[in-house]
Amino acid sequence: MPEKWKQDPDGFNKSMMSNEAIILAGGLGTRLRDTVPDLPKCMAPVAGRPFLFYVINYLRSQGLERFIFSLGYKHEVIEQWLAEQFPTLDYQCVIEEEPLGTGGAISMACRAVKDENVVVANGDTIFRSDISRLISFHLDKDADCTVTLKPMKDFDRYGVVDLDENNAIKNFKEKQFYSFVLINGGIYVLNVRKFLSENLPAKFSFEKDYLEKLYPSRKFFGVVDDGYFIDIGVPTDYLRAQLELQPGALDIGAIDKSWTLFIDRDGVINHEKKEEYIRNWDEFRFYEGVEEAMKIFGDKFGKVIVISNQRGVGRQLMTEEDLSNIHRNMQGAIEKAGGRIDHIYYCTSTDNKHICRKPNPGMAFLAKKDFPGTDFSRSIMIGNKPSDMLFGRFAGIHTVFVKTTNPDQAFPHPDIDLVFESLADFAKAL
Repeated sequence: MPEKWKQDPDGFNKSMMSNEAIILAGGLGTRLRDTVPDLPKCMAPVAGRPFLFYVINYLRSQGLERFIFSLGYKHEVIEQWLAEQFPTLDYQCVIEEEPLGTGGAISMACRAVKDENVVVANGDTIFRSDISRLISFHLDKDADCTVTLKPMKDFDRYGVVDLDENNAIKNFKEKQFYSFVLINGGIYVLNVRKFLSENLPAKFSFEKDYLEKLYPSRKFFGVVDDGYFIDIGVPTDYLRAQLELQPGALDIGAIDKSWTLFIDRDGVINHEKKEEYIRNWDEFRFYEGVEEAMKIFGDKFGKVIVISNQRGVGRQLMTEEDLSNIHRNMQGAIEKAGGRIDHIYYCTSTDNKHICRKPNPGMAFLAKKDFPGTDFSRSIMIGNKPSDMLFGRFAGIHTVFVKTTNPDQAFPHPDIDLVFESLADFAKAL
């Protein structure tokens, strides 16, 4: 019988052979100035949060772990926001003293990259492309640069890219009306060494002076992806983003087998030890009504998954076998009551910036990889701490707060959809 719990892998993203991203976030947002005054373009508020929030979390959902933010205009606004809202994100900021163009900004940021290849994205655009596929293609071709291309119909806002039969870039065309085109989606994989070896000035356009000038003599390729695309560079699309990125309200009456339930463990399923760890099964005590609640969840939800930080193992206060024994017994008691847990993910890392340590959303992305039918818009995270709620928000999952250990939690709260006294009370509401 397969194990129902899983240690997070040491290196969430090693299979991609590139886990770094440069985010270009130095734009002035000139065309948005009347709509969003006095802010860098990527900080324009969308559905209650800066647009950059959605960019970061989409890239994290694709397995990227380390970020270099290339900043310029009002960089201090972005730096302060990152420090406050993403304190556990592994990132570095590089600052333009004067505008260097997209090419100069990428070149400066590349000097902070640790990997041989890096993903480059724009802070004012979301293109939900398959970045793992993009990186794999780039590595297979030993490319200098690989560009994501978005199919568009009846469009005249962007320049056009033509590919040959091997997906090598064979032409760039100027902006004009086309009935069907492939446009540059603004996500690249770049070979850092080859890019920095080019004889390019300090200030230049990545698109005009690198891609469009050098494609005949360099290994530039394109990968076509028809994922969701939004660029907030003009007011009409900025207003469209307000609607399309607005998270839907949580309606528990709509829950069916297409939904996934994520549950924190200590302080939600079982009593937690303040400032301590549950080190063995003898110390584990279910909250009243939890076993019955888990049966309700098993009947209602398609998947029931436990998500737990377990730093006690990383600190060598207990062994992984101790943890496995707790989980075996917990699982057995829940199954005896007619419930189930489909999988248990836990993170033993002591590093707050580890992608799988909550509030970082890595364990949610592992679950989606293991259970491809998981739809985060039809998922709920239940927890008793603000970090659980942030985990949900970072992954795009609905959140339910239980007040078992934090009865004074303020509500309404931007990271919390619903509040209940306990896990059992939430189950009764279903």
